[in-house]
Amino acid sequence: MSVEQPAAFSKTEMMIVAAARELAGQHVCFVGVGLPNIAVNLAKRTVAPDMELVYEAGVFGARPARLPLSIGDPTIVTGATAVTSMFELFAFYLQGGLIDVGFLGAAQIDRFGNINTTVIGEYARPKTRLPGSGGACEIAINARQVFVIMRQSKRSFVERIDFRTSPGNLGGAETAARIRREQGWLGRGPSVVVTDLGIYHFDETGEMRLDSLHPGATLEQVREAMGWEPKLAAEVPTTPSPTAEELRLIREELDPGGAYTS
Repeated sequence: MSVEQPAAFSKTEMMIVAAARELAGQHVCFVGVGLPNIAVNLAKRTVAPDMELVYEAGVFGARPARLPLSIGDPTIVTGATAVTSMFELFAFYLQGGLIDVGFLGAAQIDRFGNINTTVIGEYARPKTRLPGSGGACEIAINARQVFVIMRQSKRSFVERIDFRTSPGNLGGAETAARIRREQGWLGRGPSVVVTDLGIYHFDETGEMRLDSLHPGATLEQVREAMGWEPKLAAEVPTTPSPTAEELRLIREELDPGGAYTS
């Protein structure tokens, strides 16, 4: 009797699947563009079928028939619970404390989960000008939790980000908690960072900790792809590989053209 071999998968597919699984049990998720978009829509089809998707354009309870290409894609409003102005969405839903998870991408991130999506280099004379905040800063400070998905390298996992677009745990958990109270921020800050190498959560100091390595990834690769010495869990298991159904959903329903996974 032959034993079915596990399907081959790319590092990007592993990252998307791992990020989607982290959303199990979540109820309301504010979706960012890019990789967060496909990860959240995969979660909706697998581990979180009752999760409500919220898009910055003013859509609550989105049920897109296909993967939206941007927050302005008309498919987002199909079957939605509510379509509002951006002001109403941010003022009454996000700032009203109704968002469980904000799911973001990043160009740079530091050990405390502070995010840069504004510039690389000096702000006045940047080497690269990035898309900017959009709604990311508001999401980062007001969603109850923040999840991040991004590819990992020494250029993206840096000791000091070039610009703080979206605050994470600032300089540490104690400082962040004080400032959140003083400023009236509703969120608890970053909870999860998923990369193409592994899964990170945050410890009691507010610093990122490696809790899982993706299949084929090594601690040496992790260290080579970040600008600081990583904190490690007592045991760092291997992330379970994508299932055949998860890969089918990505390849046939969510991203058949490979816009995100190629």
